[in-house]
Amino acid sequence: MPHTSALRRAIVTLLLAALTATVHAAPPHRTTILALGDSITQGGGNFESYTAPLWSMLYGAGYAFDFIGPNAYTCRTGSVANCGYGGRTAEYLDSKIDSLYALYPAEVVLLHAGHNHFAGERPVEGIVAAQRSIIGKILARNPRAKILVAQVIPAGKLPKYSYIPELNDRLAEMVRDIGNDNVTLVNVADGFDWRRHTIDDKVHPNHAGAEHIAAQWFKALQQVLPPPAEEYRPDIECYKRLGDGTRLNLHIFRPAGAAPRGGRPAILYLFGGGWHSGSPLQFYRECAAYAEAGIVAITAEYRIHMVHGTSPTESVEDVRDAMAWVRKNADRLGIDPDRIAAAGSSAGGHLAAALATLPGIPERPDLLLLYYPVVDTSDRGASFGGAERALALSPMQHVEGKLPPALFLVGDNDAIVSVECAQAFRDRVRSHGGECELHVFPGGVHPLFNYRLTPDRMYYEIQLLTVDFLRRHGFLTRRSANSMGHDAESAIDTIDADDATETER
Repeated sequence: MPHTSALRRAIVTLLLAALTATVHAAPPHRTTILALGDSITQGGGNFESYTAPLWSMLYGAGYAFDFIGPNAYTCRTGSVANCGYGGRTAEYLDSKIDSLYALYPAEVVLLHAGHNHFAGERPVEGIVAAQRSIIGKILARNPRAKILVAQVIPAGKLPKYSYIPELNDRLAEMVRDIGNDNVTLVNVADGFDWRRHTIDDKVHPNHAGAEHIAAQWFKALQQVLPPPAEEYRPDIECYKRLGDGTRLNLHIFRPAGAAPRGGRPAILYLFGGGWHSGSPLQFYRECAAYAEAGIVAITAEYRIHMVHGTSPTESVEDVRDAMAWVRKNADRLGIDPDRIAAAGSSAGGHLAAALATLPGIPERPDLLLLYYPVVDTSDRGASFGGAERALALSPMQHVEGKLPPALFLVGDNDAIVSVECAQAFRDRVRSHGGECELHVFPGGVHPLFNYRLTPDRMYYEIQLLTVDFLRRHGFLTRRSANSMGHDAESAIDTIDADDATETER
């Protein structure tokens, strides 16, 4: 009997361990969101779709989600899908919703429609009827769909849009009359001032207006979405203020508890995006993971062309200042000044390498994590402001003396950073007595990983290599490295098992 009890306990322990590993590695469900409306939803060349800041708010809060729809608005974080139709009315959306929702059966629908009529048409009755019909058709296809109905933003284009206050009152009545817990009224109009929040046409939102609309949606979505898949709690600190008052911030993820004597290691992450677009959100996932493992992980804002109208020159200046700020504040942040790494992908990888190579940058990193980095910019004169400037900012041509240890990861199908370029950089670093560990991923493209998507097998393979490199250079303890490595391997096992199941089907 004792032998049987011990065997049972052993079996239960093994089963619980297997279940824990499976649950830990399983990717979270990604809620689908359909933003339905007119040009205020779709966005335009001179005005912003609210879906852009809303995407950033949701991602920054750790939610797992995907915007879906036939159209897309391009912003600094990439393309955000939507179902906005410029110049169209609620009645038009009603005529199309059956086919649209069949193609894009979202779990959550954001409905903002009511413009593109004239007050003289007395359009309120028709708009309300159209919205009620839209809601009914969606719920007929998916009774569990969550539909958030906006009281639409006011406009200064009068008397054309003088009917909007009445429309918003009637929309509130409509939602009450429907009486369905899955249909929620959202007062998007609350606090929206067309004098401050629209472009010159007094209708379409400017950047501040889009952020205001997004904030209203965000508060409502927090009530209907599943709990966030991740918990991100960075401290935001300004490291540089521009002449026009713009603040450039560092998003700082700190480990729990007091820093040990001598301080903790740190990583400064620099996002990719061709010096044109991109966001510090790219490395939130990594920052949270490494902070939990005992590293002060920081993801930096820097100037990009899409937002600031700048060139790579300004990007380099900003990351130089970011590194200098981190070193200056190392003691306050509990950072060991001899263990500060620079990490980046693509253009961010260029900037990380630039910190270690370009002349005139006294605050060098102690370690480099280079993910498909653009290390040779000598042929990019057109985007760098001339051939001379492109050469001056090219890490490849400025490898002089011993560089800090570098991890260099690239795919053999990368159309931007060739394997030959990566090998040339590695060889040049080694010829000056430095360490450059190069890994080439078969089938890997540019980028090797996309932070907007659920991490795939390659993402976790990259994490395993990074964790091992950090451990070997004193940035991670063996215990933390083993824990992170186990989690990555568990995730890979789950992905492989899911792939095998799909293949069998």
